[in-house]
Amino acid sequence: MARILVIAGDFVEDYEIMVPFQALQAMGHDVDAVCPDKKKGDSVKTAIHDFEGDQTYSEKPGHHFIVNASFAEIEASSYDALVVPGGRAPEYLRLDERVLSIVRHFLEADKPVATICHGAQLLAAATSLAGRRVSAYPACAPEVRLAGGEFVELAADQAVTCGRLVSAPAWPAHPEWLKQFNALL
Repeated sequence: MARILVIAGDFVEDYEIMVPFQALQAMGHDVDAVCPDKKKGDSVKTAIHDFEGDQTYSEKPGHHFIVNASFAEIEASSYDALVVPGGRAPEYLRLDERVLSIVRHFLEADKPVATICHGAQLLAAATSLAGRRVSAYPACAPEVRLAGGEFVELAADQAVTCGRLVSAPAWPAHPEWLKQFNALL
């Protein structure tokens, strides 16, 4: 089984952190969730994004998610794969060079990476996406394209694999996204 790193931050999308964190553990993988400047046992606030017929998603308070590893103590090279959930967290996490360095490590080492929703913002900020097909929440399409990637428009419940990268537009894709990611592990 794989050793997987999950990068989180305050206002990460609730389902996009909780579901993969628990599902990957249920599959037998060793999963560490971290947040910059937080240690094991600290929590991040989550947000619930829903699709209710408005021009964009709505946002409601979510749970407090407990990180189970300390960001300052991790070594990216000791992990087999990376999960980047969406929500608002990637918007500010992409400003942290330590986070970008971790994302670059996984992409440059050609290790499996799963990103969903706004998680593509971290990929686009970390490195060129040239030659990669990436799906994300539609509002992230310009960033994917500006980073040189091909934005893949999918139904909300679909995912796409491009090499060792699995991406999806939003949490309704969890079954397909996690199935494709697990196949890479």
